[in-house]
Amino acid sequence: MKLDNTINYIASGIERSGTSLLMQILEAGGLPMAFDTASRPPDDNNPRGYYELESGKIISRLMNGTFPLADHRGRFIKITAFGLKFLPPGKYRIIYTERNIEEVLDSMEKMAKLQDQNREETKASFIKLNDMIKSLITGREDVDVLFVNYNRIVADPITEIRKICDFLGSGAENEAAMVAAVDAKLYRKRRPNA
Repeated sequence: MKLDNTINYIASGIERSGTSLLMQILEAGGLPMAFDTASRPPDDNNPRGYYELESGKIISRLMNGTFPLADHRGRFIKITAFGLKFLPPGKYRIIYTERNIEEVLDSMEKMAKLQDQNREETKASFIKLNDMIKSLITGREDVDVLFVNYNRIVADPITEIRKICDFLGSGAENEAAMVAAVDAKLYRKRRPNA
């Protein structure tokens, strides 16, 4: 499946919100991708990998203007939410994933192997960041954005993946492979009613 090589395609969201799952779904659909498995290999937290470029150094390179966005047009790259603040003017299609905030924090604690003693402050700062980035990207004329939800993708992958395919203008022939990429067994930090 081809993407428009004049557009930068980005999978985004705050940390631990399902950006790696989103990249897995897109890859299963045959979409062109740019990631480096060697820089951050799979581990217990992300057994299928992180799908990152440059071991997550994109944000600092966007901040100082040295990340070559033009080299990645027509392919999906993963940039976590904070990095979207530093996108220069261009042409972007962003799929932005969200997740129950308590699950995000649970997952971060598991990854860090320690309990966040300032969890309510962390929660407030992540909610503020998420709201600020969503407002920023929806207000830009050079950005088309689709908001998806990790919890709904796992609960009803067919419906959610159809939204992704409609947003990208792709044919239904890849939807089955994309749905098959959703492994509910990897949804380990589940909260009731999430």
